[in-house]
Amino acid sequence: MSQKRLPIAESGAGGAPPIFERIAVVGLGLIGGSIALAARAAWPAALVIGVDRNDVLEQAMVRHAIDVASQDLMIVSEADLVILAAPVGQIVEMMRLLPARIGGSAVVTDVGSTKRAIVQAAESLPARLTFVGGHPLAGAARGGFEAARPDLFAGRPWLFTRGHEGAEAALARLSEFVRVLGAVPQVIASAAEHDRLVAFLSHLPQLAASALMSVVGESLGEERLALAGRGLIDTTRLASSPADIWRDILASNGDEVGEAMDSLMTVLQHLRRNLSNGQAVDELFASANRWRDSLPIPGR
Repeated sequence: MSQKRLPIAESGAGGAPPIFERIAVVGLGLIGGSIALAARAAWPAALVIGVDRNDVLEQAMVRHAIDVASQDLMIVSEADLVILAAPVGQIVEMMRLLPARIGGSAVVTDVGSTKRAIVQAAESLPARLTFVGGHPLAGAARGGFEAARPDLFAGRPWLFTRGHEGAEAALARLSEFVRVLGAVPQVIASAAEHDRLVAFLSHLPQLAASALMSVVGESLGEERLALAGRGLIDTTRLASSPADIWRDILASNGDEVGEAMDSLMTVLQHLRRNLSNGQAVDELFASANRWRDSLPIPGR
């Protein structure tokens, strides 16, 4: 598409000016697409720029999620907020490309599920590009723009890692931005702390659900699976997740995920040795019941 100076956004539907006037979302999958849809709903007059493959951009234009579309990262040149919503490895590579694509100042954030590699890559950004690491704890069983929806972040935590000195103002603006999208912003002290947290909260449950579904399916086959009840269906909901985004996640957080897996396997091995020991079973179920009651389950 031809390059031209992008318009400045006017006030949103409620009269308040957009927190960011030109919002670029690089990667319009489930998370990036939902951000675009939510931003469009929150600030109808704001300019939302999308970067992705042509087929995805066409879908986003049809659903009015974005105003400007391009496969070329150069389209973000005049954005005042750039959201990197690609797999972790691609986000790291984009950090190297951004300075040549953005001539002025901008806030840069991401939605990557791990933070250490991304935060390290962001250290090479020039001072005019203020980076704050981000991670919305929201998702769905299936990915892609087809699954994107504007209410995906409603009531969900959106984690931010503290940036370098001078990033406080950007962090405050981003916190308000995601709050308007319906999320609950929370600041995590460091990228390392974030990566350990999500290894247990997100990465281990995904692997456990995928492994469980694989074991049951390979052991029983499709015909027998037809007998499954809600227990197996609910427990393995995450097993529908695509593998492509998880390759980078596991590669960039292998040490923390490995420790989380070791903890789970220790419990399973102990249970395996004590299947006929009623006390061991009682202790496991009591612990599980106690912690399950602490989960923020909607509608409870």
